[in-house]
Amino acid sequence: MRSAQAKFTRVPSCQYASDLIARLRLRVPRKQRRLPHLSPGLLLQDFHAMSVAAESPAAPAFWSTAGLAEGARLALPTLPVLGVFAAAFGVVAAQNGLSLTEAVLMSAFMFAGASQFVAADIWTQPMTVAAIVTLTVVTATVNLRFVLISASLRPWLGGAPALQTYPALSLLTEPGWLMSTRYRSAGGGDIAVLFGIGLVTWVVWIAATIPGHVVGTLVADPRQFGLDLVMPCFFTAMLIPLWRGTRRAIPWAIAGVVALAVSFIIEGWWFIVAGATAGSLSAGFIDD
Repeated sequence: MRSAQAKFTRVPSCQYASDLIARLRLRVPRKQRRLPHLSPGLLLQDFHAMSVAAESPAAPAFWSTAGLAEGARLALPTLPVLGVFAAAFGVVAAQNGLSLTEAVLMSAFMFAGASQFVAADIWTQPMTVAAIVTLTVVTATVNLRFVLISASLRPWLGGAPALQTYPALSLLTEPGWLMSTRYRSAGGGDIAVLFGIGLVTWVVWIAATIPGHVVGTLVADPRQFGLDLVMPCFFTAMLIPLWRGTRRAIPWAIAGVVALAVSFIIEGWWFIVAGATAGSLSAGFIDD
């Protein structure tokens, strides 16, 4: 029992995920209890156990102002880390020539941490057609995981009106998804909880971008303070809880090798697309 529970403590980010899996353990068939690896593109299987919560016989979907307050309360523990991450983006944006207005607008309309870091690095002045195409394809590739994340919420949100569903989905993040799924597994049905979580994190993300950008304009060489390592450290930290043995790390190695090779052959950021595609395809051939 203890060893089985220990496995789930390595689910990404998160006490939220491990708590949720512990709740669902008796409901999920044995063959589905083990979550597979997470390759550069998250696979549908990774969301199966979590989506069971949304399919559980909980309360029907509804919307209330009390749910907004509950969502804001649930989001509070994540705000300090979120603020630091947003400030780091502000620093990177300033160092890559984005104005304060451009950085804030990117945080407001894009609201996707990893993609914003990538977009800031790709940013050029003046913006060319080739740069726009590269920016679009690369950020879309990084954000493909949200297709599966939002799909896992359909059993809960599918029957609700569009005016209640799409605002919540537009502010969806990984922490918000985990917290709202945990709320749903406990029997909750208020869609406003999902929106409340997203609204609070969105506001904090935008606000924290501003001081980060101010600091970035004052730092002549970000390497002196290790600010150029923000993104490598972030993605490395994401990989640690995903480790499930050497065999499951094979797609990581393939993705890394392909991305590195492509970076020497093709200029620009296409190595991200190539590495993500190669890693995801190779992961599909590694069975449980």
